[in-house]
Amino acid sequence: QSTGCHDRCRMCCSVPCAMYRRSALALLLDQYEAQFFRGKPSDFGEDRHLTILMLKAGFRTEYVPDAIAATVVPDSLGPYLRQQLRWARSTFRDTFLALRLLPELDGYLTLDVIGQNLGPLLLALSSLAALAQLVIGGSVPWWTGLTIVAMTMVRCSVAALRAREVRFLGFSLHTPINIFLLLPLKAYALCTLSNSDWLVA
Repeated sequence: QSTGCHDRCRMCCSVPCAMYRRSALALLLDQYEAQFFRGKPSDFGEDRHLTILMLKAGFRTEYVPDAIAATVVPDSLGPYLRQQLRWARSTFRDTFLALRLLPELDGYLTLDVIGQNLGPLLLALSSLAALAQLVIGGSVPWWTGLTIVAMTMVRCSVAALRAREVRFLGFSLHTPINIFLLLPLKAYALCTLSNSDWLVA
């Protein structure tokens, strides 16, 4: 059972990297297997959903930095984007569940939920503002680019501090992919939340 959270708690324990006590899983198995969204069965995003059920039941999740796990990852753009679309839909779905749980969650996890959603939103707004300025004025003001760089570095610095790994700063190189590929994909995911296709083909 939970005795309070800290900087190693997690809102999503990824499937290939997660382990649960059998006794804890048995208590939540019925809820876990009966995952629905808008009245339809929802069988992806099960890792985040199970993590939230664990937290709701009063258990604690914890990041173990020295654990080693292997998984299969997309090796080309098409499968990668399909994976990210599926993940975006599941994240939005379970964020709605998590938001309803905020009063019951530890303060650190509440901040984590807000940060995970506020960061991409601010990045999207900054990117749209930059695009509008480019179309209207023919250039992008320096402060718009600086804002995007600052948000990126803050997010990566927090990740580096939490993981105690300087290499997490390299995640800042992911920002162009995030802006030009993943943000439009997330907008599409938000408009198609009821689609439960696994998109593996």
